[in-house]
Amino acid sequence: MTRAPTHAAGDALGTRAAVIVFLTFALAYFFSALVRAITATLSPTLSVELDLNAGDLGLLAGGYFLGFAMTQLPLGNWLDRHGPRKVILAFLTVAVLGCMAFALATSFSGLLAARMLTGMGVSACLMAPLTGFRRWLTPATQLRANSWMLMTGSLGMVAATLPVQWLMPYTGWRGLFWMLAALIALSMVGIALIVPRWRQAADPSPQDPSPNSKGYGFIWRNAYFRQMLPIGFVNYGGMVAVQTLWAGPWMVKVAGYTPQQAAAGLFGINLSMLCTFWLWGVINPHLARRGLRPERLIAWGLPTSFVVLTAIVLLGAGAGWELWALFCVTSTFVSLSQPAVALALPAEAAGRALSAYNLAIFGGVFGVQWGIGLLIEALMVFGWSEADRYRGAMAIFGVCCVFAYLAFWRAWRARPRAQAS
Repeated sequence: MTRAPTHAAGDALGTRAAVIVFLTFALAYFFSALVRAITATLSPTLSVELDLNAGDLGLLAGGYFLGFAMTQLPLGNWLDRHGPRKVILAFLTVAVLGCMAFALATSFSGLLAARMLTGMGVSACLMAPLTGFRRWLTPATQLRANSWMLMTGSLGMVAATLPVQWLMPYTGWRGLFWMLAALIALSMVGIALIVPRWRQAADPSPQDPSPNSKGYGFIWRNAYFRQMLPIGFVNYGGMVAVQTLWAGPWMVKVAGYTPQQAAAGLFGINLSMLCTFWLWGVINPHLARRGLRPERLIAWGLPTSFVVLTAIVLLGAGAGWELWALFCVTSTFVSLSQPAVALALPAEAAGRALSAYNLAIFGGVFGVQWGIGLLIEALMVFGWSEADRYRGAMAIFGVCCVFAYLAFWRAWRARPRAQAS
C-alpha cells in the first residue's frame, strides 16, 4: 500500500493537495449524511413493518445522534493527539459494523443499538476534516471549506430521499444498509491513501500551557464558546432534527402527502440546503474580508427562521415541503458558528473545540428529535387530532428556539464591543 503523505511542519496545503484532501473527506461525509438522514425516508416502511409510533421513530432517529454525542469528548482529544487520518479510519470501522448490524436487526431494540453504533462510527466524519483544515487552510478558506463540507452532507441527504425510494423495491431497506457498509469501507481506502499524516504540535510554552493540555476546561470557560452554546444546542440541533426526521412525518401526517410525495419533498428540502451551503461557501471569504463576523450575521439572519416556523404552525396542513425548506435555509445562519468556534481557540485545541461544540449540536439533535416525538404523544391528553398535536409540538420547539437566540444575543451584546462586532 502506498504510504500516506506526511504533513509538513506548520505548512498549509497547496491548492491541488487541499482540493484532493477535501474531496477524500467529503466522500466519507457524504455517506455519513446519507445514513443519518435515511430514517426520514424509511420511517413509513419501518413504522408498518415494526409497528413504531411517533415516540419510537423519534428515539430511533435520535439514537444515531445519542451515539454520535457520546464520542465527542474523547474524539476531540484523539484528534488533537493522533490527527484526522488515524482517528477517522478507526471510527469508520465502527460505522461499517453499525450498518451491518442494522441490516441484520429483527427488533426495535436491535435497530436502536445498531443506530447508536452507526452514530458513534461516523461521528468523526466532519470533525476530522475540520480539525485538519484548522491547520492546513487559511481562516477565510476554512469558512468556505466548512460550508462546502456541509453542502456535501446535504448532497448525502438528497441521496437519502428519492434515490433511496427508487432503490427500495429492488434492495429493501436491509439491502440498502449492506450497500452503505460497503461504500463506507471504500471511502476508508481513499482516506488511508491520500490524507496527510499528523504533525504533533510543539510543546506549549510555560506562559500558555492550556491549549496543549488534555482537558476541556479552558474550552468550556471560553466566553466565545459559551456564547455560541444555546444556538448550537437548540437552533442548530433543531434544524438538523427537522431535516433528518420530522419534516417527513409532518408532510405525511399533517399535509396529507403520500410516502412517495414526502420523499420528493425531502429531496426538495435537501436540495435547497445543498444550494444554500454552496452559496455560503462562495460568499464567506468575501464576508470575512469585509469584516462581517459570523456572530453578527447570525444575529441578523437567524430570526427569519422563527417567522417561517410560525407560518408553518399557523398554516398546518397548508405547510408543505416548500415552507420546511425555507425554515431549514433560514436556519443555516447558525452553521457559521461551527468554524467560528474553531477559529476563536488555538489551532492546537481545534479537535477539542470542534468536538465540544459538536457535542452540544448533536445533543440538541437527539433532544429535539426525541422531544418532539414525546410532545406529539403527550398532547393526546388534550384530545387533539394528530395534525394538531404535530402543530403544538412544533410551536413549543419554536418557543425554545427564540429563547436560545435571546440567550445568544444577550451574551453577544454583553461582550466588549471590539470583540462582539
